[in-house]
Amino acid sequence: MRKHDSKICAVLLAGGAGTRLWPVSRDQHPKQFSAALGNASQTMLQQTALRLDSFNVSNYWALCGEEHRFIVAEQLRAIDKLGPIILEPEGRNTAPAIALAALAATADDEDPILIVMPADHKIESAESLNNALKQALDLARRGDLVTFGIVPNEPATGYGYIRAGEKINAQSFKVGAFVEKPDLATATEFIAEGRHYWNSGIFVFKASVYLAELKRHAPEIYSACVHAYRLSEADMDFIRISREAFLRSPNLSIDHAVMEHTELASVVPLEAGWSDLGSWNSIWKNSAVDPDNNVVQGNVVLHETKGSLVVAHNRLVGVVGINDTVVVETKDAVLVCNQNRTEEVKALVQKLNESGASEGQIHREVFRPWGKYDCIDQGERYQVKKLTVRPGAKLSLQIHQHRAEHWVVVSGTAKVIKGSDEFLLKENESAYISLGEVHSLENVGADDLELIEVQSGNYLGEDDIVRLEDRYGRRS
Repeated sequence: MRKHDSKICAVLLAGGAGTRLWPVSRDQHPKQFSAALGNASQTMLQQTALRLDSFNVSNYWALCGEEHRFIVAEQLRAIDKLGPIILEPEGRNTAPAIALAALAATADDEDPILIVMPADHKIESAESLNNALKQALDLARRGDLVTFGIVPNEPATGYGYIRAGEKINAQSFKVGAFVEKPDLATATEFIAEGRHYWNSGIFVFKASVYLAELKRHAPEIYSACVHAYRLSEADMDFIRISREAFLRSPNLSIDHAVMEHTELASVVPLEAGWSDLGSWNSIWKNSAVDPDNNVVQGNVVLHETKGSLVVAHNRLVGVVGINDTVVVETKDAVLVCNQNRTEEVKALVQKLNESGASEGQIHREVFRPWGKYDCIDQGERYQVKKLTVRPGAKLSLQIHQHRAEHWVVVSGTAKVIKGSDEFLLKENESAYISLGEVHSLENVGADDLELIEVQSGNYLGEDDIVRLEDRYGRRS
């Protein structure tokens, strides 16, 4: 017999690349880990977790890929919301991902209610969300699979829709049907009818009910996920899912796998200033505009410019005489596109990746479990990085087979292992690591350690690292 099922668990879906928001969002650091997109102090992942503060959430389960595990852990730890992080061996869409979270949440013979939220959405009204969540929790307690339907404010063609069916109460309905992304004429009819809502991708249900309906309607997904979870391994804050078993699961969304087929689906309308911030045009639409309908972030100067979004992260950006345009500047890339074609940024990123350009995948600034580095300059046989190491953090004990390194401390105090020697390195002091020499670096101070690293050699790729010891459990 299961224990009392009053517990509430959050499931934060933190996968996805968000390529339409390039150059801010990239595969190695997508939009959900950025604060700049919402022009806020917290990242989108952190904002998502904090939205549930009004509820007695017993645990936060996050799902992401291997490459993002330390970013997720660090960001949730910073807001005291860190729970187990489930590592998907490969993205297989939302139905298998949520199944893994449901299996983990019921592993101790509990049957909690899961609040499933994508980590890359904007919601302006906390009060409206809380009221809708209360309605959804009541429906979930009686055994419903609940989704939220966003009250549409325009005939958008970029969203799927939910048609409301039989009324349950004043604030909720049975799901009549799920509708794929419509054309403009159909979307306009939906708005006029007043019974269609945008599909939010937010769900509330008992873990056991979801698993039972998944087994009934998508048994291949259920079987693959059960097998993959049974073969999972705990690794610090992470749960590593068996790759071979998990990849046997079909690649399906929760809508296609379960919600379109179950008789338990209900919908709670939500009017809370929601957006999935899926494109630069949606960023512009969901931001405060000036008298000329412009949105600016950073050091920007405009002249005779209207209806535009201009974002500057590092330099002054001046714009003269253009309308309805998006301009986004980062340390290593600049995007310029028409407001009406921001969906096509995804195609641009595909071209970058096909050409082998690293800017399609990674930022100049790269995050690591110990901190981050910024690639300041590089040439044929050299590379210059600025390293920032968090207090108490340590780089792995390692060797390089193709490069030597020279470290110069800008601020802070480092404990250095160099061959058989161990010593402190302070501001304005330096150390040279020869090719093939065992070395490590640790911040033993109370503040960030900043240093300049100059690499030289015939190959300077990040895969030229042989780790001998690593406190973060990295295998490569």
